[in-house]
Amino acid sequence: MKGRIHSIDTFGTVDGPGIRFVLFMQGCALQCQFCHNPDTWDTAAGRQVTVEEVLQEIEPYLPYYRGSGGGITVTGGEPTLQAPFVAALFKACKERFGLHTALDSSGFCDPSHAAELMSYTDLVLLDLKQIDRGKHERLTSQPNDRILHFAEWLSSLSKPIWIRHVLIPGITDHAEDLRRLGRFVGRLGNVEKLELLPYHRMGVYKWQTLGRPYPLEGVPVPTEQEVARAAAILQAECPQGLLRHK
Repeated sequence: MKGRIHSIDTFGTVDGPGIRFVLFMQGCALQCQFCHNPDTWDTAAGRQVTVEEVLQEIEPYLPYYRGSGGGITVTGGEPTLQAPFVAALFKACKERFGLHTALDSSGFCDPSHAAELMSYTDLVLLDLKQIDRGKHERLTSQPNDRILHFAEWLSSLSKPIWIRHVLIPGITDHAEDLRRLGRFVGRLGNVEKLELLPYHRMGVYKWQTLGRPYPLEGVPVPTEQEVARAAAILQAECPQGLLRHK
């Protein structure tokens, strides 16, 4: 079995606990206006690899992953588009190396497609980009019904998740949307952490390299005050101790 990948990072520190091997899969069904990896969208790009080839990339760094309580994180793009390959990779990582496995996903996936994958996944990093259906579609090109259903399915499995929400001034920071997001998170029984991530522009150069106009040109990064305001709104609606923000 082969998977189509974009790139790897052997020393990731923000995509799950500890130091991690981060594998970026190729292909995504969303087209987020703030995406910092638009070069991963094309399902025909990237390069094909086998599970064994990925394991060989991981092996030299095992002492760092094991010693730090880290492991492997598969992200994208959208890794659930290649769920059978990621399931096979996670299974092999557990059986051969005993590694912690994390899936970084938008949740735009039918649960039946990810059932086997979840049996080998220890943690899901779930990106909830916008709770309002119409605003989500404008921001990402797709509605969020499938994503919210996926989140509820993970809760029914008691699968540990970290929820991430990118705060974009004027787009994802409206008070009522944040309150709705907080209430939704509060209804899930499997959330270990809610991360409020300030929007950044570090991927704009990739849009320029691809010859694509950047949709959020002119949108500023949030101020510390705006982040603190959003955090207070979320914290009022979701369980104490979940929220983390920078």
